[in-house]
Amino acid sequence: MGFVRQIAAVSLAVLAGAMAAHAEPVVRAPAGPVRGVAADGEHIFKGIPYALGPVGERRWRPPVAVPAWHGVRDASAFGPACMQPQSPPSSIYSETYSMSEDCLSLNIWAPANAKNAPVFLWIHGGSLMRGASSQPMYDGAVLAKRGIIVVSINYRLGVFGYFAHPALSAESPEGISGNYGILDQIAALGWVKRNIGAFGGNAGNVTIAGESAGGLAILHLLASPRARGLFARAIVQSASLMNIPELKRPAFGLPAGEAAGGFIAKGRSLAELRALDGPGIIALAKEGRFAATAIVDGKVLPHQLVETFDRGEQARVPLLTGFNSGEIRTMRPLLPGVPDPASFDAATYEAAIRENYGELAEDFLRYYPASDIGESILAATRDGFFAWTSQRLVRDQARIGQPAWLYFFDHGYPASDEAGIHGFHAAELPFMFGTIDRTTPLWPRVPETSGERALSNAMVDYWASFARIGVPKAPGQPVWPSHNKRAAYMIFAAEPRVAVDLMPGQYRLHEQVVCRRRAAGIAWNWNVGLAAPILPAASGACR
Repeated sequence: MGFVRQIAAVSLAVLAGAMAAHAEPVVRAPAGPVRGVAADGEHIFKGIPYALGPVGERRWRPPVAVPAWHGVRDASAFGPACMQPQSPPSSIYSETYSMSEDCLSLNIWAPANAKNAPVFLWIHGGSLMRGASSQPMYDGAVLAKRGIIVVSINYRLGVFGYFAHPALSAESPEGISGNYGILDQIAALGWVKRNIGAFGGNAGNVTIAGESAGGLAILHLLASPRARGLFARAIVQSASLMNIPELKRPAFGLPAGEAAGGFIAKGRSLAELRALDGPGIIALAKEGRFAATAIVDGKVLPHQLVETFDRGEQARVPLLTGFNSGEIRTMRPLLPGVPDPASFDAATYEAAIRENYGELAEDFLRYYPASDIGESILAATRDGFFAWTSQRLVRDQARIGQPAWLYFFDHGYPASDEAGIHGFHAAELPFMFGTIDRTTPLWPRVPETSGERALSNAMVDYWASFARIGVPKAPGQPVWPSHNKRAAYMIFAAEPRVAVDLMPGQYRLHEQVVCRRRAAGIAWNWNVGLAAPILPAASGACR
């Protein structure tokens, strides 16, 4: 009997240990207690509100903090995505979400034993129009296994997050409107600063990261004085230092933000606009062809982004940034000036480039020749938008004494290469999150091979290390030098590889073009190559 009792006691102890390992974790944060789930050594909390739902009278106002709650809040499921138009069903990025205007929530993946752990805060992409933190590809579990806490957030999108209007500016104590999506992101960072310690995180060691429009959001936070002190370093993936509207006056070929908002409203009062439901607002924005963009308002964003970096007024933090070789291959509808191959030959292409680029035309044709017009259009658009930005950023951070690391993602696999989209826009995401088995339904499937997993593991290690210590390192992988040293960068192809001097001539060409356009008050977004305006003459700093 004693032996039986001994076996029973051991069994009970094992059962108790197993139950404890899978017990629902409860964290008593300053915002209020939350109950998450335990899984594989991690505590996961989803759908935690960081601001009140911006509905009704709170629509198009700065975010308001949620009053502290006292009962334990369930945090086992993602909150709804923010309101957004439906994605094109044929897009590889298309995902279906439940949506609500009451959407300002965040999610946390934390090691179960986290103590003073570094924090990695992710901002999703989607053209500032679509997307959600609940997308399976953004699951933070693998990154959290590297000893960091991962946070992902929702923020207002489209016309809900970036709508400026004279009446909104008039009701604002600061006389500004728009940029509500940026203010949401800043509010989420404030919530993390006040609460992440309860989850085992270090509020003084926060890395902000994002890709595409999420990378653009990181540029907004780097440029905004209101985000100072809320993060320690930044990761910018496939973003652009594009020109953006100014609130009160037309600039660089764009109408004033307030004027664009007035056009969308079509004479409706704020009360009438706020009385519309979410789908009604989306329909109104679609009718008016609303394009979501941040706005230079003098407060949240004091200047054009590139001007802030020129002035050295961006956040003084270490930076990791880069872009992909095939950025434009999945964004062909956005390509400017695509000719009809049947009626457009090499001579016509060269003549158009010479007319548009003047004395810089020979340089342009050297890098983007007429021998393959289709490929040249793809490369020129990529370089004028994404490559120029990434290389500009590492130079600008070095200029203010901050280390910066540059990467070039040039990896393909059978499904992506068969589709003709090698190194496509966002292709690095499942690799750096460690979620190559959790992509969107139409995403070219990444094969479960040792080579793909090895590349993913290396990228997860580099990204997690940067969040942890501010230097990207990966065991058993090449040392990644900062760009400050010999213009070094990392190529992610079949495996990581270090090189130097990424596209130096192309960068100088596009920098000169942007400089001249800025001086002449001309836009510098997608108008590259065949769609370029006549190049202004060199003057002043652009000589």
